[in-house]
Amino acid sequence: MGIISPIATDTNGNPVAPGSQNTLGKDDFLKLLITKLTHQDPLKPMEDEAFVAQLAQFSSLEQLQNVNDSLSNSLEWDYLQMQTINNTMATGLIGREVNASYNGVYLDADNQPTIAFNSPKYAQRVNVQILDINGLVVRTLTDKEVPPGSNKMKWDGLDQNGQRVGEGYYTINISAVDAAGDLFTPLTFLQGKVDGIVYRECAAYLQVGGMEIPLSAINAINEYVEEIEEEEV
Repeated sequence: MGIISPIATDTNGNPVAPGSQNTLGKDDFLKLLITKLTHQDPLKPMEDEAFVAQLAQFSSLEQLQNVNDSLSNSLEWDYLQMQTINNTMATGLIGREVNASYNGVYLDADNQPTIAFNSPKYAQRVNVQILDINGLVVRTLTDKEVPPGSNKMKWDGLDQNGQRVGEGYYTINISAVDAAGDLFTPLTFLQGKVDGIVYRECAAYLQVGGMEIPLSAINAINEYVEEIEEEEV
């Protein structure tokens, strides 16, 4: 005669499918507690202090899990809400002039990019290297006796040999020498009118001078004033 395996049952004596009792939820734990208290010897109430301690640990763990879930949901909601607000605000920047922390320029068929930088002090000389996508220097611009504050250099789009370079993105490396001959690095930034907004991975990017600038890189917003070149008489 073979051995008959016992049938697993729950706390109410009902059959339980194999494998379904692998985890113990809070409802099951409460049923075990009630069963334990029902059969407890009233003359020896302290014998179950270990069981009560486990119950307290279980309760604390459940509360921590609930707090963690609530906090995670709250942070996720706050993030989505802030992202929605930022994306909505970005559309209001179209047509405005912005300054953004950036170290590059975009050259198209006929434009002359402006390289803007902020020098923390007087510079006896400022050198600006313009590098192509391969990291090769195509042009070096130099300015002397540069005052502290915001300054600009204009690149005509030509290389060291006077040839027009191809369209695309170019990286800027800038260095400066002060009156004492010490080397320092001014901060470059992009300045221009916001022509449009694009959305990538739920984030807004501003289109400025052919570049796509993340909203987080914007550090100043101004009214756009179109520059009118004076005609030579």
